[in-house]
Amino acid sequence: MANVDGSWNTITKSPMGDQQATLSVKSDGSTFTGTYSGAMGSTEITDGKVDGDKLSWKVAIVVPMPMTLDCEATVDGDTISGTVGAGAFGSFPMAGSRAA
Repeated sequence: MANVDGSWNTITKSPMGDQQATLSVKSDGSTFTGTYSGAMGSTEITDGKVDGDKLSWKVAIVVPMPMTLDCEATVDGDTISGTVGAGAFGSFPMAGSRAA
């Protein structure tokens, strides 16, 4: 099982430009809790799941409009990569590295 716990500095390539955020992960078996914090605010992770080196979670945002983002990522050592799904707006690549 990969070490998914910790803080991750991420960048999501969205239509609004690069969105930098910090993903905080605290796993507990097959689930995790944490926060997703960026320039547009901080929100609690919901429905966080861990499957080996794979993470999936949801975050509810209000800026630029209220919606729930569906996220998934794979941890490989000190790097993380995946996608952020924004419903009808599509899915955007996300990548990052473990915060020091």
